Amino acid sequence: MATITLREEATDLLQRLIRLDTVNPPGNETVAAELLRDYLAESGIEAELYAKVPERANLVARIPGRGEGPRLVLLSHTDTVLADAAEWQLDPWSGELKEGEVWGRGALDMKGQVAANAVAIASLAREGFEPNGDLIFAATADEEVGEDFGLSWLCREHPDTVRAEYCVNEGAGDRIDFGSGRIFYLCSAAEKMSSPFHLRVHGRSGHASMPGIADNALVRAAALILRLAEFRPEPRLEPEVAAFLRLLVGRDVGADDALEVARGVHPLAGELVEPLLGLTLSPTIVSASQKQNVIPALCRVICDCRLLPGQTQDEAETVIRAVLGPGDYELEWIEGQGGTRSPLETPLWAAIESFVAAEEPEARVAPLCLAGFTDSHWLREAFGTVAYGFFPIRTMDPELAARLVHSADERIAVEDLELGVRFLRHVAKQIGG
Repeated sequence: MATITLREEATDLLQRLIRLDTVNPPGNETVAAELLRDYLAESGIEAELYAKVPERANLVARIPGRGEGPRLVLLSHTDTVLADAAEWQLDPWSGELKEGEVWGRGALDMKGQVAANAVAIASLAREGFEPNGDLIFAATADEEVGEDFGLSWLCREHPDTVRAEYCVNEGAGDRIDFGSGRIFYLCSAAEKMSSPFHLRVHGRSGHASMPGIADNALVRAAALILRLAEFRPEPRLEPEVAAFLRLLVGRDVGADDALEVARGVHPLAGELVEPLLGLTLSPTIVSASQKQNVIPALCRVICDCRLLPGQTQDEAETVIRAVLGPGDYELEWIEGQGGTRSPLETPLWAAIESFVAAEEPEARVAPLCLAGFTDSHWLREAFGTVAYGFFPIRTMDPELAARLVHSADERIAVEDLELGVRFLRHVAKQIGG
């Protein structure tokens, strides 16, 4: 292994990971966990597999700490979303290296970071690195669906395997140039809560040839769907967004002006800020009659709803019912996951800033609240872990990278893969040194 570079090592490992089909469902993440276990063993690192069911294993490996220093977990997941090969230029499970990029499902989300995590801890082990606190690598199952086979299960059933003061996970790291010397690397320190709900709208059935004798629940639902889609929240400024805007324009910005100020700097800044000023409502699934000639008495709507950190479902329900107005419907929450945050002034934040300063002195690290959510919330909730989403991407255009995640032609630049390995080694030394 000493004869190849860390870039080549990470590239080869990522290619091998992509060639393993771990689409969730069903997942089958054990094949990836076994590959990583064998890879780490070559560098003298023992890894354990923990599985609720045999085919859905989570891998945890560590370099034991020599003292009582803080533990750092390099977190990642090995499952991916589906890929339709007919939509791709290359086979989504080829792992092909083409023009400096590794192609395949999971290259960005997030087998690239899995590979970088593994290479970072393996290379440190080969160098004899002895951190003050445990350096932990966790490659978990079931992040994309979240049916309790992955990190949620580990935190509950094997808490000591992943208990840590600090965590680096997915979620951000994009390098964005907003012009006028404003170069930011985004770092996610918080995330919204995923709170989808069922809306059941009632009417009266009847033969579709005589619509006047019925009360069409689908038509009733259509009016409510429009109200949900047109909803714009009263703006609320969270600390991460406030800090981001302060870096962007050099002054404090109020909640009412936040979106206009962000858009005035750069359209992408506006896109980042808009969903972070309040809860969002996005109707996504509708089902009504099962027959073309029967007017439905019931229409079911599923609405994707995302709450700000700290917002409760009770608070949100009051807002949603006010948006919908009176009517014959029922609202039922499906779940509530995420909605956590970590403080910004920590040794881990300082370590990220020192890396960016060394790589690109004119750039700044900017905090972000994710509009989506990640597995970081399980560690924050279970152990109070300070968890950030940061994996630096600067070769690939950030808008292109965002479009490729969960989409066709997903790929990662080898230069970004190598940059990620350098970052992870740096942060491990800073926290463990």
